[in-house]
Amino acid sequence: MSNIPPAGLPRCAVVDLGSNSVRLVVFEGRGRNPVPIFNEKAVLRLGRGLQATGRLNEDGMAQTLTVMNRYAVIAEAMRAQPFEVLATAAVRDAENGRDFVATLQQRMPAVPIRILAGEEEAELAADGLLCGIPTANGILADIGGGSMELVRLERGRRGSAKTFQLGVIRLAERAGGDLAEARAIVDADLAPEPWVQSGVGRDLYLVGGAWRALARIHIAQTNYPLNMIHHYTIGRDEARDLAGVVAAAARRTRGRMPGAPRRRVEDLPYAAVVLRRLLRNSGARRIVFSASGLREGWYMRLMEPPERARDPLLAAGMDYASRFGRDPGMPMGLLEWTDPLFPGETGEARRLRRAACWMSDVGSHDHPEYRAEQAFLRILRQPGIGVDHHARAFLGMALAIRYEAEPEAPFLIPARMLLNEEARRRAIILGAAMRLAYTLSAGTPKLLAGTRLVLNQVLALHLAEGSGVFAGESVTRRLERLGLVIGRDTITTVDP
Repeated sequence: MSNIPPAGLPRCAVVDLGSNSVRLVVFEGRGRNPVPIFNEKAVLRLGRGLQATGRLNEDGMAQTLTVMNRYAVIAEAMRAQPFEVLATAAVRDAENGRDFVATLQQRMPAVPIRILAGEEEAELAADGLLCGIPTANGILADIGGGSMELVRLERGRRGSAKTFQLGVIRLAERAGGDLAEARAIVDADLAPEPWVQSGVGRDLYLVGGAWRALARIHIAQTNYPLNMIHHYTIGRDEARDLAGVVAAAARRTRGRMPGAPRRRVEDLPYAAVVLRRLLRNSGARRIVFSASGLREGWYMRLMEPPERARDPLLAAGMDYASRFGRDPGMPMGLLEWTDPLFPGETGEARRLRRAACWMSDVGSHDHPEYRAEQAFLRILRQPGIGVDHHARAFLGMALAIRYEAEPEAPFLIPARMLLNEEARRRAIILGAAMRLAYTLSAGTPKLLAGTRLVLNQVLALHLAEGSGVFAGESVTRRLERLGLVIGRDTITTVDP
């Protein structure tokens, strides 16, 4: 049986040929939020020894040829087009880098292989970050094995960019394994770039496997309620303390730290040193970890400009509506119907409510006994990259309440931990309102149009006579519940 993508969705594949690892990612579709359907990494440390020899590691090259043959076969079998290889710092800097690419090209003549310049690597990393955090404002630091790229971000736009030989493998070799020397090297390399100080009071965005390893350690140490690195955010002091502990720990201790990836134990101290110096030099107020970078930046360039310009959160909501919703007109009707409940709403709050309305029918095909929990988990843990942790928690709780979960249900603990009291209240109100709307309308905008809410001293539900809706027991009960969470008595009127 041939491996044909479902519904004719196109596939594309990219290999990130780095100093530390080689990774293949296959994406499906060309939507605003990349959907990786295959992701495989091999840690080959191609750049080990580069500082001393100027050449790629011999064992790493031999293993890379074997792995790349597998990746080419996978991409062909999955019918991924385009399929491209992006070679980064190790290949770029090694004296035998171009010869190695020529050998690799002979093995796979139909596959484009690009050796990225440092600035191009930085731009792709920034595009990938902006794919998921389109309003990013501060400095991006993308660390690999051979290099680190820094990019200035001005409210979603790329600014100054520079590549540094501060990848974890390269830095360890430059410093001769001495962390004090590594600190001095980082400071010396950053000193000629005064624009790095533009991060004062803004965010430092971290991309790369070594940074992600630090995030996993912190998530495990703090019992954070969501085991998800993308959009994981911690304050400046927490980040500095984390880096200090990791840098000072003995190798054996690092290996025993909860969440520490075994293959990153050697790299962690150098990632920690670079992080502390970046915090010191940039003045960033907090750090935001990103799971998207160079590969997603490559994917972004395949999108049509109108698709690229879409809001990733709303795009995710519309995708859920198209897959699970029973009536395409319901989400916007629901948004307008709930307007009276949220006077003085800010732009970001309305954006979240709008996304919730798009996702409001996400449990329509689930078992009735499990809809609330399933909807909550589906939204909280969705793989899309354009949703931060606060938004996940808010949307998940609102959808759970929409399916009649109790706000204190045990499965909602992660949302209660991630949201402040006001955000929880808004999610509960929105969820209760959506539940009432679906009960009234059977999930159709036509029936919903025969009703409206008015919020003054009381919460009034107006029903149009002859519209097919009436205030039965279930409607009355759900209206009273909505009034209770808002803090208003309720009445129902029938309008001629």
